Amino acid sequence: MKVKEPLFDFINPEISYQIVNGDSLSVLKKIEDGRFDLIITSPPYNVGKSYEIKTSIEKYLDTQEEIINELVRVLSNKGNLCWQVGNYVDKGEVFPLDIYYYQIFKKFGLKLRNRIIWHFGHGLHASNRFSGRYETILWFSKTDEYIFNLDNVRIPAKYPGKLHFKGEKKGLPSGNPLGKNPSDIWEIIANDWETALWNIPNVKSNHPEKTEHPCQFPIELVERCVLALTDNNSWILDPFAGVGSTVIAAIKNNRNVLGIEKEKEYCKIANQRVLDLQEGKLNIRPINKPIHKPSANDKVSQIPKEWLQLEFENLNGTYNKHNHSK
Repeated sequence: MKVKEPLFDFINPEISYQIVNGDSLSVLKKIEDGRFDLIITSPPYNVGKSYEIKTSIEKYLDTQEEIINELVRVLSNKGNLCWQVGNYVDKGEVFPLDIYYYQIFKKFGLKLRNRIIWHFGHGLHASNRFSGRYETILWFSKTDEYIFNLDNVRIPAKYPGKLHFKGEKKGLPSGNPLGKNPSDIWEIIANDWETALWNIPNVKSNHPEKTEHPCQFPIELVERCVLALTDNNSWILDPFAGVGSTVIAAIKNNRNVLGIEKEKEYCKIANQRVLDLQEGKLNIRPINKPIHKPSANDKVSQIPKEWLQLEFENLNGTYNKHNHSK
């Protein structure tokens, strides 16, 4: 399927995309070896969402291992794999999925290049433990000869005037004129690519990309992996494509892409989002947009009068209790 008659320069009419409605394992078995330069996805977390069947952690991981075996097969020798997961919680106990998945990917010979933390400021509040506000992305390569386009993600040097202080280059600039190599902690807010704490808002009700999918992948999260870990015209795969965030990030950045999704309704939404992208109607959070921080004058930043009254009553009660004890 071709993207036809693009209205904007960033959509290349030669780029191919496909969204397949089907079971990932069945579809993958029909794909030739080594087709994809990047596999990026957020698999089901076994938490009982509408599109999941909750099962034991052991059975869940066994099923995922079968799919991963096929993913490694269809990954090119220069390819990368990004696996974004959170935690599985059962009866209040937390199972960090990235730790379990690491062992599976190592079993198939992949090499971990970075463990990236994706931080977000909002989410469900816990009552018997601290509220979860991060997920992880495991970035693996298939071999030591993997695609990594550092120049696509360089950041401005913090001290561009810094000089070598000794040796034959003494007195010359010590940095790179294209910018510095970002660390493995990325803080994607005003200072994009700066640090591997990725501070990207998750897709909740007020996010411009929100659809009916309960665990939607932010497009900007995918774009950073696409820019760094693929080349122009590379093929990208998302085996759990949801509503098509990976598909959109790929098309938008001149890459070919295949998305596999078992829910027919999500496929329908994904295809519509691609059409909206073509027509300039798709709401996308810009990749460099700072996260909004309310000012001190905004109502949400002010302490409710009910809290002030409660604080006064508590303080007054403490004062009276102290006086009566004398």
